[in-house]
Amino acid sequence: MQFDELRRREFIALLGGTATLWPLAAVAAIFTGALPVAAQDYPTRPITLVVPFPAGGGNDTVARVVAEKMSRMLGQQVVVENRGGAGGTIATRAVARDRPDGYTILLTYTGTLCINPTLYSNAGYDPRKDFAPIGLIGWQPSVLTVHPSLPARTPSELVAYAKANPGKVNYAFVPGTIGQMTTEMFARSADIELTRIPYKGNGQAIGDLIGGHVSMMVLSLSTILGSVKAGQLFALAVTTPERSKLLPEVPTIAESAVPGFSAAIRYGLVAPAGTPAPIVERLSRELRAAVMSEEVRERMLNEGAQPLPSTPAEYAAEIDSEERRWSALVKSLNVKME
Repeated sequence: MQFDELRRREFIALLGGTATLWPLAAVAAIFTGALPVAAQDYPTRPITLVVPFPAGGGNDTVARVVAEKMSRMLGQQVVVENRGGAGGTIATRAVARDRPDGYTILLTYTGTLCINPTLYSNAGYDPRKDFAPIGLIGWQPSVLTVHPSLPARTPSELVAYAKANPGKVNYAFVPGTIGQMTTEMFARSADIELTRIPYKGNGQAIGDLIGGHVSMMVLSLSTILGSVKAGQLFALAVTTPERSKLLPEVPTIAESAVPGFSAAIRYGLVAPAGTPAPIVERLSRELRAAVMSEEVRERMLNEGAQPLPSTPAEYAAEIDSEERRWSALVKSLNVKME
């Protein structure tokens, strides 16, 4: 934008002549109000928290627990908006391109940031370059879940049945999710053959699993806990190294079938890259306070998730290490999604 000489001189005079050292773009930014908004002025309107999956899944549950608490702490409503599709890549890509003003943020998890960039031929975003990490929320085990009609009650029995019946065991999955990759990792480690049945969202997949149309599925603990307690589904094993306190009788895959097996779901929040640092820090500070609050901790633990607050820098390091781990697995499995 062009500025008349009079205004420029008035501005220089106001700063005692020092403005001659400033780039013209910076001077223009001050006149136009384009410099980052100070943290104390943010937020002045509701914030949209995008969940890249349909309502009802583990991602949605975590987002709503955190959004409710952060709304009270920020003094503005944090509105959860579900945008499903392509294993979370569509919404994640859209947020990466959104205006970096702090009013659109994204719920992230292992699948969207650490698996999809390698799994999809063109995910459309870079987990390191296109986002400003806000912080971790927590982690949660997945559960290897089967329909009661499947003649297996332990992971070792499942492995034996699958080997005796190649291709007969099918599994439901949403492409790009950690559920898909965990199942593939389990199948490869156990040297069994499974038939893949893809779904657009967990809701329909779980419905078909309960109905017996598919044999098995790996899902977050919070998603299937009620169905397991009701006897609609059978929990064969958890994917983390330790058993869950909510399902203490259910063994781990590591102890019962594949030694050393480990796969946990990690959740966090990010903003589009370029979001002003004071805004990112404000969001991070309130997120940490929310995660550490007794109210949120209790709700997360009741859902089977473990709170894990972090700084933006700590979450950036986590994204980097987890992406390296999962991308290596995707490449070794030679699995690709369009």
